[in-house]
Amino acid sequence: MSSPALVCRGLVKRFDDVVAVDGLDLEVAAGECFGLLGPNGAGKTTTVEIFEGLTAPTAGEVEVLGERWRGAGLALRARLGIQLQETRFPEKLRVGEILALFRSFYRRGLEPAEALARVDLGEKRRALVRTLSGGQKQRLSLACALVGDPEVLFLDEPTTGLDPSSRRQIWAIVEELKRRGRTILLTTHYMEEAERLCDRVAIVDHGKKLAAGTPAALVASLGAEHVVELETDGALDEAALAALPSVRRVRQADGLLRLTVGDAARTIPALLALLAARGVEAKRLATHQATLEDVFLALAGHTLASEEPAA
Repeated sequence: MSSPALVCRGLVKRFDDVVAVDGLDLEVAAGECFGLLGPNGAGKTTTVEIFEGLTAPTAGEVEVLGERWRGAGLALRARLGIQLQETRFPEKLRVGEILALFRSFYRRGLEPAEALARVDLGEKRRALVRTLSGGQKQRLSLACALVGDPEVLFLDEPTTGLDPSSRRQIWAIVEELKRRGRTILLTTHYMEEAERLCDRVAIVDHGKKLAAGTPAALVASLGAEHVVELETDGALDEAALAALPSVRRVRQADGLLRLTVGDAARTIPALLALLAARGVEAKRLATHQATLEDVFLALAGHTLASEEPAA
């Protein structure tokens, strides 16, 4: 078997009194699209910046393509493509000029026109950066990451703030990179994005790895296929809820009830009967197939959308 493309062991990063990364262990195989899934402030960007050689760890070991960061690491940097969480380009330069500039940083790589074609921006070669939409600017930053024809590509929240159409354009580009066999480390707090793009994911929160595996395996670890959500005007006894048919897990907070269940068709009639018997009114009832969002909630106790303080 080939050596892993990315490895960190016992990775720690502190910023004064804030621990952004807390003993993280990760291994990314060559040719794999690996996702770091977690809310804002979970330590995802800090971890990626350490892998990229932009930030030095406080403790732990990091290997990128079998090497450790030493000195400027110019030879290693030439093998990497990096799309930061936010990239600002000079507004008065043309798209083709930006790509030509980035291509000049590498001894080998793609022609600027080819890099633009891969992100479907060929027709914008002569356009000024200031005329691009948000999605087009994000694709331009991805083209800059690709122009050196990297072995490993780092994508830090590549679709944050984009409209659904632009987000799907980015997904299609990443899927094409996967077909080309590129190793990709992607951070996201979008559950759907991780499920669609990633071969494996690590769920992280407060700098710690809570679980890792394929999206399907992590969802299967819940031991159930569906989640029933119910808003009520009063609390219900958790023991009574847990005793309902097919219920695997119960979570109740702030008037919202979440039941992780194996067979929603068996659980819902019994749940409605319990509500009637206890005189509790249902304000909203919904059910969905279990997802990575539900895995995260079960592990971390809050949702991916929860705002956490950034390190």
